[in-house]
Amino acid sequence: DGLTREEVMQSADVALYAAKNGGRGQFRFYSSDLQNESHLRKQLERDLGLALENGQFTIEYQPIVSVKNNFVIAMEALLRWYHPERGKISPDVFIPIAEESNLINSIGEWVIRKACEDAARWPAGVRVTVNISEQQVITQGLSRIVASALSDAGLEPERLECEVKESVHFGEDDASERELRALRRLGVRLALDDFGTGASSLGYLRRAPFETIKIDPSFL
Repeated sequence: DGLTREEVMQSADVALYAAKNGGRGQFRFYSSDLQNESHLRKQLERDLGLALENGQFTIEYQPIVSVKNNFVIAMEALLRWYHPERGKISPDVFIPIAEESNLINSIGEWVIRKACEDAARWPAGVRVTVNISEQQVITQGLSRIVASALSDAGLEPERLECEVKESVHFGEDDASERELRALRRLGVRLALDDFGTGASSLGYLRRAPFETIKIDPSFL
């Protein structure tokens, strides 16, 4: 996979990225297809850096309906990227790129602010749910961004629900724990997504600050 040290190392790096992108406990052999994927990823990373300022992002809302009365009680904000040349790009593709390239904080802040602005125009009984990435949580300042977004939009804190994945919540003394509790002090609701896929136990839920738990289908 290369005639020089540099070529071999470059091929190994492409295979390493593919293995990391596939999840834990994986390995990959280099192939030209992986090289094409790597080239595409670099192109998307460059385009993603311009997508926010060029207005290519939008939010679609998925209703959450109460089974008791069939009323819509919340709307989940789903980020969508409409590329000017490639069309609609799946979040499964661009969110990992945003997280690895440190673009997720600026994109995530835009989502929080836009969702709060939209929800402020909805009926008072309808909440908005926003997905928060692990990187946003461990980067101190999330609670300040949320407080600012709520204030600017004039939205009551209890009408915002921040949804984090099970991997985000670590322990009592870490930054993520403090940030989540700061959000709770603001009055924001917290939801735990994909419960059952990580290392969390049922006992952990007794001290966790979450008000909503979304159980992963595989756990069921």
